[in-house]
Amino acid sequence: MTDTILDVRDLNVDFRQDGRRVPAVRGVSFHVERGETVALVGESGSGKSVTALSTVQLLGETAEVSGSVTYEGREMVGAPEAELRRVRGNDISFIFQEPMTSLNPLHTLERQLSESIELHQGLRGSAVRTRIIELLTRVGIRDPETRLGAYPHQLSGGQRQRVMIAMALANNPNLLIADEPTTALDVTIQAQILELLAELKRDTGMAMLFITHDLGIVRRIADRVCVMKDGEIVEQGPTAEIFASPRHPYTRMLLEAESTGLPDPVSEAAPVVAETENLKIWFPIHRGLLKRTVGHVKAVNDATLSVRAGETVGVVGESGSGKTTLALAMVRLIGSEGKIRFDGREIQDLSQRRMRPLRSEIQIVFQDPFGSLSPRMTVAQIIAEGLGVHGVEKGRDRRDMVAEIMREVGLDPASMDRYPHEFSGGQRQRIAIARALILRPRLIVLDEPTSALDMTVQVQIVELLRALQRKYSLAYVFISHDLKVVRALSHKVMVMKNGDVVEAGSAEAIFDAPRTDYTRALMAAAF
Repeated sequence: MTDTILDVRDLNVDFRQDGRRVPAVRGVSFHVERGETVALVGESGSGKSVTALSTVQLLGETAEVSGSVTYEGREMVGAPEAELRRVRGNDISFIFQEPMTSLNPLHTLERQLSESIELHQGLRGSAVRTRIIELLTRVGIRDPETRLGAYPHQLSGGQRQRVMIAMALANNPNLLIADEPTTALDVTIQAQILELLAELKRDTGMAMLFITHDLGIVRRIADRVCVMKDGEIVEQGPTAEIFASPRHPYTRMLLEAESTGLPDPVSEAAPVVAETENLKIWFPIHRGLLKRTVGHVKAVNDATLSVRAGETVGVVGESGSGKTTLALAMVRLIGSEGKIRFDGREIQDLSQRRMRPLRSEIQIVFQDPFGSLSPRMTVAQIIAEGLGVHGVEKGRDRRDMVAEIMREVGLDPASMDRYPHEFSGGQRQRIAIARALILRPRLIVLDEPTSALDMTVQVQIVELLRALQRKYSLAYVFISHDLKVVRALSHKVMVMKNGDVVEAGSAEAIFDAPRTDYTRALMAAAF
């Protein structure tokens, strides 16, 4: 038996669009050996995900694929659907980039995980439940027994990503194709997941095709690297060799890309834009036929923070620590107890009607861009949606305003009539940022705004956020698991764990002299 488990030769992929062919992948060739990890790296839109989806023909009817993709000597290009179904999810498993597009919003976690286990392993009843609990425990879901009845929207972004990893690992695949599998994970869980994948490789001989924009992960996990740009592999070789002496200018650019520097200082006279005091968010747990309350999920306990004009408060912590819940309560998108003030005005008890005039001044960029962008609306309609609610500046054309903000976030205004599915993950995140910025708000909550972006675009977005903050004195609440980006943007930092604020202070103090063991563990995992 050959040692090559996946062999890709001269792969070409075109998409039919409006009567024309749009090239996505050109002449790509590489192979993956048994027990080996090969990393595909490159910027958003470089063709990494398209290449991965081509391996088991998951690109849809508009794709035209040529070349050869063989799995254990069997040709996948043009293979019968029955043959592809036997391979997908059993021999070859996927971890996709955006969990909300892969998890069924109408099914519980138990049902979604059991489907694959029953189909491929033939387990039934309590054996399936036991296997599910084992998988969720291995990928770091706390108290998995209590999560079996949960729906995807009831989990944090990082928790949803971990459920997807559990689904992919359920059938002990021979080849795992991981498309940005640690994108939404905090640094400590990221380290655990990478160790888990490495352990599975050692125990089962599983091979991996690992797609990522994070070169730090590539250095830790990959045996060989393929660097992609504009649909082509521009350089490939052993990981140590690529990092030590990259030959291609593009590879050198990727290796040098990192968010650095510090935010501009904030004036002592800067007014407080938003603040919370003793904020508490508990979600009731209902059980039984009458849905009696038998306990609470204590998402946030006693959180107090303030953010001034031109200031960024970074909120960090593991997935499920309460970061996003705190932010949603702060902008009155979920209920809470305690005090919330905006521009000195108490807004905790305002009705939705009385809150509406303030919405143009308070905007949010959600973690999952695909889940927050309507697939039925063009980019122009998505970005301009807020203008329809709050009005357009006098003398301004709506499309002109959309074009201006698209240029500000690095998007081509000529693409404003396209739909979200026609953009890469990183481009969709920039669309979400543009939608928030077009109303020129005073406060923006940024929930993992750079998590889906490759390193070069991440640097650009950090610089863009700095420039916009400098120009408009914007206040940011910045939620992220990427502590390097938090350090580059934040004036103050709040560290959360299991709903509690374990440490808060200036960014300098938190990063240079953390007081708690938990914060020190976060720093050690990130740096």
